[in-house]
Amino acid sequence: MVDFSLPRKRSSTEAVLPMINVVFLLLIFFLMTTRIAPQAPFPVTPPDTETEATSKAAPMMFLSSTGEMFFEGARGDAALQVIATHGPYDEPVILRADAEVAAKEVAALLTKLRAIGVTEVSLVGQNP
Repeated sequence: MVDFSLPRKRSSTEAVLPMINVVFLLLIFFLMTTRIAPQAPFPVTPPDTETEATSKAAPMMFLSSTGEMFFEGARGDAALQVIATHGPYDEPVILRADAEVAAKEVAALLTKLRAIGVTEVSLVGQNP
């Protein structure tokens, strides 16, 4: 005998559950693989470079166009004290200097960093 009754109506949430699972798996994947860079405390326009920047998790110092230093919440000479207390570092300290900062200011900062024990600094630029 043939059953001519209407098929059972499926719940509308039944079709959405697999998609929600996929969305959460993607969200977890991106959260686990993404490295969130520290926010710049002031506008920094890095100079143009021809090489790709590295994306290692390393200590990052900022230098504004006016010569103001920033490192992990500390500004000015306090930033140097924070670097000195948290060192020595296994990887180079990344320096994000504004393109408008004078070269003598960068050289003076590098001298100060060397005096407190920083042995390697990586200047970050941007690709044109």
